[in-house]
Amino acid sequence: MPRVKKREIARPSRLKLLLRRQRRLFRPLALSLVSFAIVMAGLLVVHSAQTGGWAARLQKAFARNVDLRVQQIVINGRANTPEPLLREALGVATGDPILGFSVSGARDRIESLSWVEHVAVERRLPGTIFVDLVERRPFAIWQNQGKFLLIDRDGQVVTNEDVAAFGALPLVVGASAPAHAADLLDLLEATPDIRDRVAAAVRVGERRWNLQLKNGITVMLPEGHEAAALKRLHDLQATQTLLDRPLVFIDLRLPDRLAVRIKPSALIVPDAHPIDTANRRAT
Repeated sequence: MPRVKKREIARPSRLKLLLRRQRRLFRPLALSLVSFAIVMAGLLVVHSAQTGGWAARLQKAFARNVDLRVQQIVINGRANTPEPLLREALGVATGDPILGFSVSGARDRIESLSWVEHVAVERRLPGTIFVDLVERRPFAIWQNQGKFLLIDRDGQVVTNEDVAAFGALPLVVGASAPAHAADLLDLLEATPDIRDRVAAAVRVGERRWNLQLKNGITVMLPEGHEAAALKRLHDLQATQTLLDRPLVFIDLRLPDRLAVRIKPSALIVPDAHPIDTANRRAT
């Protein structure tokens, strides 16, 4: 049989072996040089974007050439926020470069205004700044230490200016009144015959309410059981017209007992209708 020749294996030359070794050594060095170049380019861009840098100058030149300036400012949703304060917080005027306007900065400043609950600020190229306001809704007037302030439903102070313009709102009195006002006023909405007689709701001892009626009667409500007490008062008014009597106060703090005090001037009236003595305790 003919003898099979073994395949001859070509060995690389010394020069090729040297180039392979140099290539393996050069690869990490090349990656390091590329990373260094990227970092330096980033630093150059950041530095140039600062005042006076070439990027800032280029941006201004571009804005001048294409007229990217604020041409109009559109404000939506403003009813009670003072316009001068709003304009100052916005921090931009017509004619200013629109690319230099900070949307986030304007939003933070506007939301710090007492009337503003939330705001959206947009830059709409080529030349419009759009502001969409959501204002706090006045819920009640809070009297505390001789001062009158508007509060919203959450008890947050809205403003202490021009409070008289909101005189139709309910009046709550006392240091802790704002935090609990919404619960009581919602209950009064369910009993409009009582609500319409209330001049003020006074927080007593930071734990319960007195209702000061327009005719001078004070209604003492129990702590934590205002709904039941108001329902009871509504029934007494419907059956005995209790709130139309010449009384100083009506005490509803005990669920099984009613205490009232009659005005001294009414005690000598001979034909006054008596109050149901089965549910009364005179004091």
